[in-house]
Amino acid sequence: PPKQIMGVSVFMSNQRQQKPTLTGQRFKTRKRDEKERFDPSQFQESIVQGLNQTGTDLEAVAKFLDASGAKLDYRRYAETLFDILVAGGMLAPGGTLSDDMTCTEFCLFKAQEDMETMQAYAQVFNKLIRRYKYLEKGFEEEIKKLLLFLKGFTESERNKLAMLTGILLANGNISASILSSLFNENLVKEGVSPCFAVKLFKSWLSEKDINSVAASLRKVGMDNRLMELFPANKRSCEHFSKYFTDAGLKEISDFARNQQSIGARKELQKELEDLMSRGEPLKDIIAYVREEIKKNNISEQTMIGLIWSSVMSSVEWNKKEELVTEQAIKHLKQYSPLLKAFTSQGFSELTLLLKIQEYCYDNIHFMKAFQKIVVLLYKADVLSEEAILKWYNEAHLAKGKSVFLEQMKKFVEWLKNAEEESESEEEDAD
Repeated sequence: PPKQIMGVSVFMSNQRQQKPTLTGQRFKTRKRDEKERFDPSQFQESIVQGLNQTGTDLEAVAKFLDASGAKLDYRRYAETLFDILVAGGMLAPGGTLSDDMTCTEFCLFKAQEDMETMQAYAQVFNKLIRRYKYLEKGFEEEIKKLLLFLKGFTESERNKLAMLTGILLANGNISASILSSLFNENLVKEGVSPCFAVKLFKSWLSEKDINSVAASLRKVGMDNRLMELFPANKRSCEHFSKYFTDAGLKEISDFARNQQSIGARKELQKELEDLMSRGEPLKDIIAYVREEIKKNNISEQTMIGLIWSSVMSSVEWNKKEELVTEQAIKHLKQYSPLLKAFTSQGFSELTLLLKIQEYCYDNIHFMKAFQKIVVLLYKADVLSEEAILKWYNEAHLAKGKSVFLEQMKKFVEWLKNAEEESESEEEDAD
């Protein structure tokens, strides 16, 4: 018999069989599952009306947007919302305003063209996105789109957009990856991109220093792409440097020049490693390096660092500590003429010593090899006693210094004695 619970019969066993089958029956779709037609006109009406009421009071605009998010579908109409706040209405492809809907005069493009007003607008966007986190991605997409539409905007509108974008980048509201829009072929060809970039960087640098700007660019790989603001026939470091220096942005042109030389150095190091692993004669490698020094205006100090890294990267090192020292001595003996060719100055010798110290510290198997490497290079006439004594007494790095100074102690004492002996011999001769 069915179980009685509080007077109600409950059929436990055959409940499963009694579920209705789906064949041939039509179910009414739930209201929330119905696909609502995409129709931003109602949404635009509400936003435009609100902005017309708040007028130029941006504090009130921020409050209105905050409150409207609860009533209006920001998630669905994010693009419409941003279009209105920037341009006063929905933008058609190319950047013109759609005529068929009501627009507002109270928007970024119609605001005053000064940094203070643009900072206030940046705050409106900042508050809106902090309140409705899901708008973040849509906002970045909007900025990318607006940059692609630059040709459709007036000069004043472009200026305001450049200022705003610089401030947003400085505040971290958007990522520097948006700059990729400026590499669009048409914008580049007509010179719109570099002109806009100048205003954008001026705005960004008025908020943050060049190190902060550089870090943001590096984070998204934009640091090596700035040349793309110019057409292929003008994509040279000289042209870029002159353009940005003339525009009053020497910091940006120095940064680009530096990036260029870092890029050139990486290429050079790779080429050196290839020459070594192919076993090219040392005289050919030396000639190649001399040529590169001239061509890229690289100092001997910088070059010796690159040569050391290349020499040490061109070989597969033994994993056993007791064997790696022997292997390193043999390898460095072979390349000592190359190292000697580019340590003609005391500074270069010191740079090499610091590179060796760093390398032995960073590669734990080499910790015990430091002294033997230095002695080998002293005997091969790569390092002078002056450089070794200077390193020992004052110029060493903090990395592993107690270990390395201890290793070098006896050799340094021997050097000092040898120096004293030779001095007294000279005195006797006098």
